[in-house]
Amino acid sequence: MNIRPRTLPPGWYPSSQDRVERVIIDFMVDHTDIEQTIYSGIVPHAGWGFSGSIACRVISHLDPDISTIIVVGGHLSPGKTVLAAFEEGYSTPLGILKGDIELLGAIQKEMDLTEDLYSDNTVEIQLPFIKYFFPDVHVLGMRAAPSAIAEDLGKVICEAARTQGKKVAVIGSTDLTHYGSNYGYAPKGSGAGAVEWVKTQNDKKFIDACLAMDSELALSSAQKDKSACSAGGAVCAMSFAHAMGGEKGLLLEYKTSWDVQPSESFVGYAGILYPKTSS
Repeated sequence: MNIRPRTLPPGWYPSSQDRVERVIIDFMVDHTDIEQTIYSGIVPHAGWGFSGSIACRVISHLDPDISTIIVVGGHLSPGKTVLAAFEEGYSTPLGILKGDIELLGAIQKEMDLTEDLYSDNTVEIQLPFIKYFFPDVHVLGMRAAPSAIAEDLGKVICEAARTQGKKVAVIGSTDLTHYGSNYGYAPKGSGAGAVEWVKTQNDKKFIDACLAMDSELALSSAQKDKSACSAGGAVCAMSFAHAMGGEKGLLLEYKTSWDVQPSESFVGYAGILYPKTSS
Protein backbone atom coordinates (compact mmCIF):
# COMPACT_ATOMS: atom_id res chain seq x y z
CA MET A 1 0.00 0.00 0.00
CA ASN A 2 1.28 3.46 -0.94
CA ILE A 3 1.16 5.47 2.31
CA ARG A 4 1.27 9.26 2.58
CA PRO A 5 3.84 9.93 5.32
CA ARG A 6 3.65 12.36 8.20
CA THR A 7 5.76 15.42 7.43
CA LEU A 8 5.02 18.04 10.09
CA PRO A 9 7.91 18.56 12.53
CA PRO A 10 7.65 17.93 16.29
CA GLY A 11 5.49 20.46 18.09
CA TRP A 12 2.57 20.51 15.70
CA TYR A 13 0.92 17.51 17.34
CA PRO A 14 2.09 14.55 19.47
CA SER A 15 4.10 11.87 17.71
CA SER A 16 3.17 8.88 19.90
CA GLN A 17 -0.11 6.99 20.21
CA ASP A 18 -0.22 7.34 23.98
CA ARG A 19 0.34 11.08 23.94
CA VAL A 20 -2.19 11.66 21.15
CA GLU A 21 -4.85 9.75 23.07
CA ARG A 22 -4.15 11.61 26.33
CA VAL A 23 -4.30 15.02 24.66
CA ILE A 24 -7.57 14.20 22.90
CA ILE A 25 -9.10 13.02 26.17
CA ASP A 26 -8.11 16.35 27.72
CA PHE A 27 -9.62 18.25 24.77
CA MET A 28 -12.93 16.44 25.28
CA VAL A 29 -13.33 17.09 29.02
CA ASP A 30 -16.07 19.70 28.54
CA HIS A 31 -17.54 18.13 25.40
CA THR A 32 -21.28 18.64 24.86
CA ASP A 33 -23.27 16.51 22.41
CA ILE A 34 -25.32 18.17 19.68
CA GLU A 35 -28.55 16.37 18.81
CA GLN A 36 -28.28 16.94 15.06
CA THR A 37 -26.75 15.00 12.19
CA ILE A 38 -23.45 16.63 11.20
CA TYR A 39 -21.96 15.84 7.81
CA SER A 40 -19.76 18.90 7.40
CA GLY A 41 -17.77 21.46 9.35
CA ILE A 42 -14.93 23.97 9.41
CA VAL A 43 -11.85 23.51 11.58
CA PRO A 44 -8.65 25.48 12.27
CA HIS A 45 -5.27 24.00 11.44
CA ALA A 46 -2.67 25.50 13.77
CA GLY A 47 -0.62 23.34 16.12
CA TRP A 48 -2.66 21.42 18.66
CA GLY A 49 -1.50 23.67 21.50
CA PHE A 50 -3.25 26.61 19.87
CA SER A 51 -6.31 25.31 18.02
CA GLY A 52 -6.34 21.54 18.42
CA SER A 53 -9.19 21.53 20.94
CA ILE A 54 -11.51 23.28 18.47
CA ALA A 55 -10.69 20.96 15.58
CA CYS A 56 -11.00 17.94 17.85
CA ARG A 57 -14.49 18.86 19.00
CA VAL A 58 -15.76 19.63 15.52
CA ILE A 59 -14.57 16.28 14.19
CA SER A 60 -16.00 14.43 17.20
CA HIS A 61 -19.47 15.73 16.27
CA LEU A 62 -19.54 14.09 12.83
CA ASP A 63 -22.17 11.42 12.25
CA PRO A 64 -20.81 8.10 13.60
CA ASP A 65 -22.10 6.19 10.55
CA ILE A 66 -19.93 8.10 8.08
CA SER A 67 -17.80 5.89 5.83
CA THR A 68 -15.48 8.51 4.32
CA ILE A 69 -14.20 11.84 5.61
CA ILE A 70 -12.72 14.32 3.14
CA VAL A 71 -10.46 17.01 4.59
CA VAL A 72 -10.18 20.00 2.28
CA GLY A 73 -7.39 22.42 3.11
CA GLY A 74 -5.85 25.29 1.25
CA HIS A 75 -2.78 27.55 1.26
CA LEU A 76 -3.38 28.06 -2.46
CA SER A 77 -3.79 31.23 -4.49
CA PRO A 78 -7.09 31.97 -6.27
CA GLY A 79 -5.62 31.04 -9.64
CA LYS A 80 -4.82 27.49 -8.59
CA THR A 81 -7.08 24.45 -8.94
CA VAL A 82 -7.78 21.43 -6.70
CA LEU A 83 -4.97 19.31 -5.30
CA ALA A 84 -5.57 15.78 -4.03
CA ALA A 85 -3.51 13.12 -2.31
CA PHE A 86 -3.47 10.01 -4.50
CA GLU A 87 -2.02 7.64 -1.87
CA GLU A 88 -3.90 4.55 -0.70
CA GLY A 89 -3.40 5.39 2.96
CA TYR A 90 -2.32 8.09 5.41
CA SER A 91 0.09 7.67 8.30
CA THR A 92 -0.96 8.83 11.78
CA PRO A 93 0.45 8.12 15.27
CA LEU A 94 -2.63 5.93 15.84
CA GLY A 95 -2.13 3.84 12.73
CA ILE A 96 -2.97 3.97 9.05
CA LEU A 97 -6.11 5.59 7.67
CA LYS A 98 -7.22 4.00 4.41
CA GLY A 99 -7.74 6.30 1.44
CA ASP A 100 -11.00 6.14 -0.51
CA ILE A 101 -9.52 5.64 -3.94
CA GLU A 102 -12.89 4.67 -5.39
CA LEU A 103 -14.49 7.97 -4.38
CA LEU A 104 -11.41 9.87 -5.52
CA GLY A 105 -11.83 8.32 -8.97
CA ALA A 106 -15.47 9.36 -9.11
CA ILE A 107 -14.58 12.95 -8.23
CA GLN A 108 -11.79 12.96 -10.78
CA LYS A 109 -14.22 12.00 -13.53
CA GLU A 110 -16.12 15.24 -12.95
CA MET A 111 -13.29 17.73 -12.43
CA ASP A 112 -9.55 18.05 -12.92
CA LEU A 113 -7.44 17.12 -9.91
CA THR A 114 -3.71 17.69 -9.57
CA GLU A 115 -1.72 15.32 -7.38
CA ASP A 116 -0.67 17.01 -4.14
CA LEU A 117 3.04 16.30 -3.81
CA TYR A 118 3.72 18.87 -1.10
CA SER A 119 3.87 18.88 2.67
CA ASP A 120 0.97 20.85 4.12
CA ASN A 121 -0.43 21.24 7.62
CA THR A 122 -4.04 21.96 6.67
CA VAL A 123 -4.91 18.29 6.14
CA GLU A 124 -2.31 16.36 8.13
CA ILE A 125 -3.04 18.12 11.43
CA GLN A 126 -6.62 16.74 11.37
CA LEU A 127 -5.84 13.08 10.65
CA PRO A 128 -5.08 11.86 14.21
CA PHE A 129 -8.46 13.22 15.35
CA ILE A 130 -10.18 11.32 12.56
CA LYS A 131 -8.34 8.09 13.37
CA TYR A 132 -9.22 8.42 17.07
CA PHE A 133 -12.95 9.01 16.62
CA PHE A 134 -13.44 6.98 13.41
CA PRO A 135 -10.79 4.24 13.41
CA ASP A 136 -12.24 2.38 10.42
CA VAL A 137 -13.25 5.32 8.25
CA HIS A 138 -11.71 6.04 4.85
CA VAL A 139 -10.27 9.48 4.13
CA LEU A 140 -9.29 11.78 1.29
CA GLY A 141 -6.96 14.73 1.65
CA MET A 142 -7.57 17.59 -0.78
CA ARG A 143 -6.80 21.29 -1.09
CA ALA A 144 -8.98 23.82 -2.91
CA ALA A 145 -8.11 27.27 -4.18
CA PRO A 146 -10.11 30.19 -2.70
CA SER A 147 -12.34 30.59 -5.75
CA ALA A 148 -15.59 29.30 -7.25
CA ILE A 149 -13.82 26.00 -7.91
CA ALA A 150 -14.06 25.24 -4.18
CA GLU A 151 -17.84 25.57 -4.35
CA ASP A 152 -17.89 23.30 -7.40
CA LEU A 153 -15.83 20.72 -5.53
CA GLY A 154 -18.36 20.57 -2.70
CA LYS A 155 -21.16 19.85 -5.15
CA VAL A 156 -19.13 17.23 -7.03
CA ILE A 157 -18.26 15.43 -3.77
CA CYS A 158 -21.92 15.31 -2.79
CA GLU A 159 -23.01 13.88 -6.13
CA ALA A 160 -20.16 11.33 -6.21
CA ALA A 161 -21.07 10.15 -2.70
CA ARG A 162 -24.73 9.74 -3.65
CA THR A 163 -23.82 7.84 -6.81
CA GLN A 164 -21.69 5.41 -4.81
CA GLY A 165 -24.19 5.17 -1.96
CA LYS A 166 -21.68 6.38 0.63
CA LYS A 167 -22.11 8.51 3.73
CA VAL A 168 -19.44 11.15 3.35
CA ALA A 169 -18.40 14.07 5.54
CA VAL A 170 -16.39 17.10 4.42
CA ILE A 171 -14.18 19.09 6.77
CA GLY A 172 -12.91 22.47 5.56
CA SER A 173 -9.60 23.47 7.13
CA THR A 174 -8.75 27.16 7.52
CA ASP A 175 -7.35 29.57 10.06
CA LEU A 176 -8.68 33.12 10.19
CA THR A 177 -7.00 36.55 10.33
CA HIS A 178 -3.21 36.43 10.57
CA TYR A 179 -2.51 39.73 12.31
CA GLY A 180 0.70 41.53 13.23
CA SER A 181 4.21 42.16 11.97
CA ASN A 182 4.92 38.46 11.51
CA TYR A 183 2.27 38.44 8.79
CA GLY A 184 2.70 41.95 7.38
CA TYR A 185 -0.87 42.91 8.28
CA ALA A 186 -1.64 45.34 11.10
CA PRO A 187 -4.22 47.95 9.97
CA LYS A 188 -5.27 48.65 13.57
CA GLY A 189 -1.84 48.88 15.14
CA SER A 190 -1.12 46.58 18.06
CA GLY A 191 -2.40 45.73 21.51
CA ALA A 192 -5.85 45.04 22.94
CA GLY A 193 -7.61 47.26 20.42
CA ALA A 194 -6.20 45.30 17.50
CA VAL A 195 -7.25 42.02 19.11
CA GLU A 196 -10.76 43.36 19.67
CA TRP A 197 -11.02 44.49 16.05
CA VAL A 198 -9.96 41.10 14.74
CA LYS A 199 -12.43 39.29 16.99
CA THR A 200 -15.48 41.52 16.61
CA GLN A 201 -15.07 42.73 13.04
CA ASN A 202 -12.58 41.04 10.73
CA ASP A 203 -12.96 37.43 11.83
CA LYS A 204 -16.64 37.94 12.60
CA LYS A 205 -17.42 39.00 9.03
CA PHE A 206 -15.91 35.82 7.62
CA ILE A 207 -17.50 33.62 10.30
CA ASP A 208 -20.92 35.20 9.70
CA ALA A 209 -20.58 34.49 5.97
CA CYS A 210 -19.78 30.85 6.74
CA LEU A 211 -22.72 30.56 9.15
CA ALA A 212 -25.04 31.99 6.49
CA MET A 213 -23.47 29.65 3.91
CA ASP A 214 -22.68 32.64 1.71
CA SER A 215 -19.75 31.37 -0.36
CA GLU A 216 -19.36 34.55 -2.39
CA LEU A 217 -19.12 36.75 0.71
CA ALA A 218 -16.74 34.33 2.40
CA LEU A 219 -14.39 34.35 -0.58
CA SER A 220 -14.52 38.12 -1.04
CA SER A 221 -14.00 38.76 2.68
CA ALA A 222 -11.04 36.43 2.82
CA GLN A 223 -9.46 38.14 -0.18
CA LYS A 224 -10.25 41.76 0.70
CA ASP A 225 -9.94 41.61 4.49
CA LYS A 226 -7.29 38.87 4.77
CA SER A 227 -9.65 37.11 7.18
CA ALA A 228 -8.92 33.49 6.20
CA CYS A 229 -5.78 31.81 4.92
CA SER A 230 -7.50 28.82 3.27
CA ALA A 231 -10.98 30.00 2.39
CA GLY A 232 -11.29 27.36 -0.34
CA GLY A 233 -11.51 24.63 2.28
CA ALA A 234 -14.26 26.46 4.16
CA VAL A 235 -16.24 27.18 0.99
CA CYS A 236 -16.03 23.55 -0.12
CA ALA A 237 -17.36 22.41 3.25
CA MET A 238 -20.31 24.81 3.18
CA SER A 239 -21.06 23.98 -0.47
CA PHE A 240 -21.16 20.28 0.35
CA ALA A 241 -23.35 20.99 3.38
CA HIS A 242 -25.78 22.98 1.26
CA ALA A 243 -25.96 20.19 -1.31
CA MET A 244 -26.70 17.78 1.53
CA GLY A 245 -29.64 19.87 2.71
CA GLY A 246 -27.96 22.18 5.18
CA GLU A 247 -29.36 25.68 5.64
CA LYS A 248 -27.06 27.36 8.15
CA GLY A 249 -24.01 26.74 10.28
CA LEU A 250 -23.51 26.59 14.05
CA LEU A 251 -20.52 28.28 15.66
CA LEU A 252 -19.10 25.74 18.07
CA GLU A 253 -16.15 27.76 19.36
CA TYR A 254 -13.97 30.75 18.52
CA LYS A 255 -10.69 32.03 19.94
CA THR A 256 -7.34 33.45 18.87
CA SER A 257 -3.77 32.48 19.57
CA TRP A 258 -3.66 35.66 21.70
CA ASP A 259 -5.99 33.88 24.14
CA VAL A 260 -3.45 31.06 24.45
CA GLN A 261 -0.23 33.06 24.24
CA PRO A 262 -0.54 36.87 24.01
CA SER A 263 1.65 38.30 21.30
CA GLU A 264 1.79 41.25 18.92
CA SER A 265 1.22 38.74 16.11
CA PHE A 266 -1.72 36.36 16.43
CA VAL A 267 -4.20 34.21 14.47
CA GLY A 268 -7.95 33.56 14.73
CA TYR A 269 -9.57 30.11 14.93
CA ALA A 270 -13.19 29.01 14.52
CA GLY A 271 -15.01 25.69 14.71
CA ILE A 272 -18.26 25.53 12.71
CA LEU A 273 -20.75 22.69 12.30
CA TYR A 274 -23.25 22.23 9.45
CA PRO A 275 -26.30 20.19 10.48
CA LYS A 276 -28.24 18.26 7.87
CA THR A 277 -31.72 19.77 8.13
CA SER A 278 -33.54 18.18 5.18
CA SER A 279 -33.64 14.83 3.39
